[in-house]
Amino acid sequence: MAGRVTMFRTTPKIIMGPGAVATLGQEAAALGAKKALVVTDAGVIAAGLMDPVAESLKKAGLETALFSDVSPDPRYEIVQTCLAGVTGNKPDVVIGLGGGSPIDIAKCVSIMLTNEGTIFDYMGIELVPRPGAPTIMVPTTAGTGSEVTNIAILSDEQEKLKKGVVSEKLFPRIALLDPELTLNLPPHITAATGMDALIHAIEAYTSINATRFTDMFALQAAELLFKNIRTAFAQGRNLQARGAMMEGSLYAGMAFANAGVTAVHAFAYPIGAEFHIPHGVANTLMLPPVMEFNMLGNMEKFAMLAEVFGEWTEGDTDRVAATRAVEAIRILAEDLNVPRSLSQFGVTDADIPRLAEGVMKVTRLLANNPRTITKQDAEEIYRSVL
Repeated sequence: MAGRVTMFRTTPKIIMGPGAVATLGQEAAALGAKKALVVTDAGVIAAGLMDPVAESLKKAGLETALFSDVSPDPRYEIVQTCLAGVTGNKPDVVIGLGGGSPIDIAKCVSIMLTNEGTIFDYMGIELVPRPGAPTIMVPTTAGTGSEVTNIAILSDEQEKLKKGVVSEKLFPRIALLDPELTLNLPPHITAATGMDALIHAIEAYTSINATRFTDMFALQAAELLFKNIRTAFAQGRNLQARGAMMEGSLYAGMAFANAGVTAVHAFAYPIGAEFHIPHGVANTLMLPPVMEFNMLGNMEKFAMLAEVFGEWTEGDTDRVAATRAVEAIRILAEDLNVPRSLSQFGVTDADIPRLAEGVMKVTRLLANNPRTITKQDAEEIYRSVL
């Protein structure tokens, strides 16, 4: 940290614990809200997770509108569709309920309630001129950490890429985390979202922009997530494991919101956008080869990850210990039944050069990476998991 000025930002109010969703209405009312817009998806509705939200908002006397047409890897046009539904009856608080997709759409809707143009105008870094409507984020997965970040990711299907709106104005006012909302998550979603959170922690820790402050959160997140994800996967209604996963995801979000994620996400974006591979799965597929490639950039930190994962490293060189960390991740992905090859999703060798070009366009993330990546490197890394 010596020799450079750093800054740490996060959501100013975090409420966490079993049953916390019951406080949503009073928290919204405390923001001065009278009309709430809840942004979610069909899966959340089907799981009955909207019920305690609606009950709490009704109890606090808030008028509530619902938008539930958020799809996975949402296109930026969904923001406009949602806004069209509230024309003439603008909400004064926006609530994101669900995984990363509803939360990111809620962030974008919030700023578009107070700014002109379309969300496409604000894709980039710190381009949003005015604060949006206050937001409260209620995650229903332990995965994205989006409830404590200043980032929203949207798909651009024309360019077959995912793009980000990055602005301090996207930080939610309140993050409300209730592990009871995750008890019925299916195992495959538990695996994909939990691995996504673990990858946030790993990438934040190894980012060239990491600080001792972000390292503190990243390492705590990595330990919580690695040690609890198998239990959450195998025993979905284990509240202790679910709570630890949600806490780990939160810490990982706080870490990467400030240190940034790196090349794993850069590789995941093109395959997610073009082949519709779920984000957590895409990240998990790319994690071992990217870790292996990146080790040379900071061998000591990758060796430390092995210790955090519970690997026996006494007497090992940093090189050997770092390799143990990669192997621990491979075994974890196998235990969680995460797909292991790109070919399972229809990716062929002919697609690799085009996908590698997509990676090289994600300069915002590659700038954080501990090792410089060329297009040839990107092609080789993709081929290693074909």
